[in-house]
Amino acid sequence: MATVAFIGLGVMGYPMAGHLKTRGGHDVTVFNRSSEKAKKWAEQFKGAHAPTPQEAAAGKDFVFSCVGNDDDLRSVTIGENGAFHSMKKGSIFIDNTTASAEVARELDAEARKRGFHFLDAPVSGGQAGAENGALTVMVGGEQDAFDRAKPVIESFAKMVGLMGPAGAGQLTKMINQICIAGLVQGLAEGIHFGKKAGLDIEKVIEVISKGAAGSWQMENRHKTMNAGKYDFGFAVDWMRKDLGICLAEADRNNAKLPVTALIDQFYKDVQVMGGSRWDTSSLLARLEK
Repeated sequence: MATVAFIGLGVMGYPMAGHLKTRGGHDVTVFNRSSEKAKKWAEQFKGAHAPTPQEAAAGKDFVFSCVGNDDDLRSVTIGENGAFHSMKKGSIFIDNTTASAEVARELDAEARKRGFHFLDAPVSGGQAGAENGALTVMVGGEQDAFDRAKPVIESFAKMVGLMGPAGAGQLTKMINQICIAGLVQGLAEGIHFGKKAGLDIEKVIEVISKGAAGSWQMENRHKTMNAGKYDFGFAVDWMRKDLGICLAEADRNNAKLPVTALIDQFYKDVQVMGGSRWDTSSLLARLEK
């Protein structure tokens, strides 16, 4: 059993912290900007809660975070009352936020100065993956810190891999989002085309999902897409945030992402339609408007 802090109890962080307590058997203290949610978590999982990230992290072996963006991450780490001010020597900070590789490298350097370790460890699998403890975790950082942290991370994961040095986890998550964007747009166009052609979409998917066109998105989203329901996963607002990170990194490394840039604009159209909180499969709604 390790002493653990978890910072950020959103739709992902809340169940992830729960698995650290129930499945991992660790001593877990949580922090959330809304103290009521932290109190609720502590009551539900028989853990503890703290009023600041600094107090939550004090003396812990491992500190996790899962917040909104780069600025949120800086706030809970190096900001006033941030976790970095109280972490003990040799401990490990594990960030599960989807953020930039730039902030990951920045915080890794800061952690080294202070005598502890930093791992950027964004996750994939969505709310269902978090609730089921079946996330995929892409990690950047040092091998030794990864080896120590992996058994703890596995409390909420089905796959944990070290991708390279600091920032590599975030870069891998960017590739994940690039691939998802293309898959969802292709699926949306396929369903749209099939409807216009007068085909039975369920019959079509039953056949093509068993061939080369098959994907997780097809298996898990085609029914709700076909029904025009878009409240089953990762929100458009968050996808645009992630694709913005991808496109900014592509500007830095001279990668060419023409399709990703186009689909980002398609998601902007969905936002204009009022679909900011619809899930990412709502690209179909744009085609059908």
